[in-house]
Amino acid sequence: MSFSAILRIRDDDGIVLFEARSRPGAYTPPGGVYKYFGPATDVLDRLGFHGDRWTDRESDMRNDIRGVLPARSVPEFLRWFDSGAYREDSDECLRRELTEELTEVGFPALAADVANLSFTHLRTEVEGPTPVAGKPYRQLRRFEFHDMVCANQQAVRLRDRILELAADPHVHTVLAATSADITHGRAGKALVAPHAAYLTGGTRTRSDIPSLR
Repeated sequence: MSFSAILRIRDDDGIVLFEARSRPGAYTPPGGVYKYFGPATDVLDRLGFHGDRWTDRESDMRNDIRGVLPARSVPEFLRWFDSGAYREDSDECLRRELTEELTEVGFPALAADVANLSFTHLRTEVEGPTPVAGKPYRQLRRFEFHDMVCANQQAVRLRDRILELAADPHVHTVLAATSADITHGRAGKALVAPHAAYLTGGTRTRSDIPSLR
């Protein structure tokens, strides 16, 4: 299971995608899984939650709300998550993820304008629990999609700069994909992450792009 907050940045029919570090050649909307805070550890341990295990070099992915959970614990887990206790809210998650991903795509200086951003909820999509081919478990995923609120000069400046990067043919880590690109699953030579379809109000029709992790 994994629970994520995803950001839509768009201009007309162009939706911004960032190159995915774990999936070379693939592009995904900014965002990622929520993190839980220390006091939630006892709750999650009692529910039998086991987070994905990462190496020390990937310690920034610890405390992610992504891992394995016994099916019997799902209802109580959902009640805990919906309470908001001891976890990031959507604004905190999106600010952290956007800061990290701007650095990953080569533009860390832009992160200075992220701290005061706010966001508005667009839609939530829940997938599963559904069987996974070749795996002894079912998969549950929740995607919460948000738009950036451009209510101050810093937010407008950051949005405009990101859109400029997406339109620049010399920048290969940021691109703008049209609705047709997203439905097709490609923007030029770039693969588009399947869950990006939800940003256009569409239905996800393609399977996941495997991760290198």
